[in-house]
This record gives sequence, structure tokens and C-alpha cells, in this order.
Amino acid sequence: MEEKIEIILDKLRPFLMNDGGNIEFVKYEDGICYLKFLGHCATCPMMLVTLNDSIKEALINEIPEIVDVKLVSESEN
Repeated sequence: MEEKIEIILDKLRPFLMNDGGNIEFVKYEDGICYLKFLGHCATCPMMLVTLNDSIKEALINEIPEIVDVKLVSESEN
């Protein structure tokens, strides 16, 4: 499962990196993929739009076992 998730994230990373950010896979548990934004993405006011409209949509469409995608903060990691 982790490999499948990383493959999708690798396709999305260049777009995030163009804006000085990135995304890190934290864990997959009970159908939920946990991610953490890095760099500029971690403080971007559009981070939830990016998560829901791009990353979450891509992961759920490509991997049917994923039912939700959530962000974790630095303190949760």
C-alpha cells in the first residue's frame, strides 16, 4: 500500500516543489492515508484546497482502499 501511495505522491510532488513545498507520507491505517505538508505548503493558506482538490482526489481515485486523506501536524508525527 505504501508503495502505491508513494507512486501517486511522486506524480504530484513536482507541482508542490514548484511553489517551494512538498508532501510526506506518514502512514496508512484503517483506510486513511496520513500526510504532512512540508516547506511553503505547510503554511500556505491554500493547503486544504490543494489537499482536497488534488491530492485526496488523486489518491482515492487511484487506490480504492483509501477512504480518506488527513493531514498531520509536526506534533502528531
